Amino acid sequence: MSDTLFRALDLIEPGDLVLYHGSITDRHGLYLAIPCDCIPCVRDNHRGSNDVRYRLTDPFEEEPDAPTLRCARRESLTRSTANA
Repeated sequence: MSDTLFRALDLIEPGDLVLYHGSITDRHGLYLAIPCDCIPCVRDNHRGSNDVRYRLTDPFEEEPDAPTLRCARRESLTRSTANA
């Protein structure tokens, strides 16, 4: 698929920059989104679940030991315009 189609559909690909606006308000901001690889998420994906969740990491690696956000729901993310 072309990048234009992904942008038009607002789909998130691995490594895309996203804005997190979910329930953990003190963690709102810009992150790299990678499909979550925790055991429950991998199991759900294997079973065919349409509820894709993401692991969010610091895009600038300013804090290498900073905790990541795991199992972030798609509804809590907006694809950043910086991906264009």
